[in-house]
Amino acid sequence: MSVGTVLWLLLLFQIKHLAADYLFQSGWMVRNKGRYGHPGGLLHAAIHGVCTIPVLLLAPLSLGVVAAVVVAEVVLHYHIDWSKVQIGRLLNLSPERQGYWIAMGADQFAHQLTYVLILAAVAGYAT
Repeated sequence: MSVGTVLWLLLLFQIKHLAADYLFQSGWMVRNKGRYGHPGGLLHAAIHGVCTIPVLLLAPLSLGVVAAVVVAEVVLHYHIDWSKVQIGRLLNLSPERQGYWIAMGADQFAHQLTYVLILAAVAGYAT
């Protein structure tokens, strides 16, 4: 896979992340991401997975590989979000505290790292 293709896919992952994390996420999802197994957090992670499908379909991958990557992303996304909420509760973080923004930044970094790892795996598989 060419560097140009990888960069386009990365851009599409950025757009997908913006949509799934900020446009499609409801207050119900946000409030319940810290309750392990709650449908709100599961639905939020599933939305990420569904939105990943069209991005990966642009890469030269089999449907089985696309499905495996989507499942892995859903599991990772769910646990990254759940962990952020647990840390926030443990440290009593709120938007007025610097620690909240550090946790938010670490959360977003972990999601972005997931996309880099997905693209590395996809590029390796496609060659």
